[in-house]
Amino acid sequence: MSSLVMQALARHAEARPAAIALQGPATSVNYAELHARVQQLATELRAGNIRTLGLLADNGINWAVADLAALAAGIPCVPLPPFFSPQQLLHAIRNSGMDVVLTDQPQRANELLGGQGRPLALQSAGSLTALRLPVAGAAALPAHTAKITYTSGTTGQPKGVCLSRQAMETVAQSLHQASAANEADRHLCLLPLSTLLENVGGIYVPLLAGATSCVLPLAQVGLQGATGLDVAVMVTAMHTQRASSAIMVPQLLHALVAALGMGVKAPATLRFIAVGGAPVSERLLQAAQQCGLPVYEGYGLSECASVVAVNAPGESRPGSVGKPLPHVKLRFAADGEIFVGGAVFEGYLGLDEKPGSDGYWATGDTGYLDDDGYLHLTGRKKNMFITSFGRNVAPEWVERELTIQPVIANAAVFGEARPWNVALIVPRELPGVDRDSAIAAAVAAANRSLPDYAQVRHWLLADEPFTVHNGLLTSNGRLRRAAIWERYETAVNQLYGEQA
Repeated sequence: MSSLVMQALARHAEARPAAIALQGPATSVNYAELHARVQQLATELRAGNIRTLGLLADNGINWAVADLAALAAGIPCVPLPPFFSPQQLLHAIRNSGMDVVLTDQPQRANELLGGQGRPLALQSAGSLTALRLPVAGAAALPAHTAKITYTSGTTGQPKGVCLSRQAMETVAQSLHQASAANEADRHLCLLPLSTLLENVGGIYVPLLAGATSCVLPLAQVGLQGATGLDVAVMVTAMHTQRASSAIMVPQLLHALVAALGMGVKAPATLRFIAVGGAPVSERLLQAAQQCGLPVYEGYGLSECASVVAVNAPGESRPGSVGKPLPHVKLRFAADGEIFVGGAVFEGYLGLDEKPGSDGYWATGDTGYLDDDGYLHLTGRKKNMFITSFGRNVAPEWVERELTIQPVIANAAVFGEARPWNVALIVPRELPGVDRDSAIAAAVAAANRSLPDYAQVRHWLLADEPFTVHNGLLTSNGRLRRAAIWERYETAVNQLYGEQA
């Protein structure tokens, strides 16, 4: 079956050639031009006998064209997250066996490669530089692999999630339907396009709908590195680009809600903001809705080609992550673990882990469907701990209630085999506020929404923020609990001893 995205691109190029497909900071590309550029670059990629194409670049028109050209050419593409450490990037390059990398950072790429990259002429790559890499041997990719997305997960080296074109386009087609995307939309990409969620939701979905995808450099939407955010720049971009849709992780939504609470004007053009990537506090969602933001929580994972379920206009239930997308099949283990079928990955590159023979993937997340078909998450199976009173606690649940408090930027909760729970807290500096008193009040406020066995009895301040660079956060904002525990185990155990 031919590519659904390519079919849509050709169809829009013929029916609405002058409609804007991609909007950059100073230039735009209409559907006719995009179709021509993608086909030209796809032809060059095929002629270059490229086995696997790497893509290391900032968000922009050239990134989108290169990704689409690889899809059209049938060449596996490996988006390299710009926020990865040099060691993670080098692992992804070697693990995938890529033989060519397209980049807007040739000096960085060559330093990473020890100067072994050799220029390759690709006339249709725009401002991207093509470097051919020495490859000891081609990686054995699972059949049908069209994209390898690297997810840092909770272990040291990133895992290569191998996805078929059919899986990604199935999700994109379902998202198109669920979000009611249409040709009048202007989607503003706020996350790196190397993030699968933005790649699928921010490029493929708008193209299926005949809409415009606004692909500005990350600095121009307020993102700085892996965790920095200038919310004023983000809001300005929403206004100037007349954004109707966007995808956010909870940290972005929290910053936006805080800005609106201080009098910043919300963009009137917004109609759909999807939020996911990490657990979202229900009270944050309520605060966003009170600010007039059309926010809809969703749930997904790379192994299921990004989105599994999402709330949508007319079908939204706070506290849930929405109804499963039309293609999704769900089943639940006896302990509540969620198994997903319908569009799953081909396997991890170089590892034996892959979906079961029945086509279902064990997500490691626990949850349930309510009587109306909405999916509710209760936590991560491996993160669940049991208190000394025999109560099961999903730490994500408690952490969501803590991080809705303005003074708490992040929190990690522990309590395995203990009579009460401890939170490690990363504070948010608020001018004119007594930090310790404010945190104590915030913990007390969070506790009021929790049953006694889940409440936080004592807390400690973290020595530094949890970030990707210090190894305490994954690239999509999830806590690396083992690493956090290893760093703070002594201090937490001392606290239990002092308070015994």
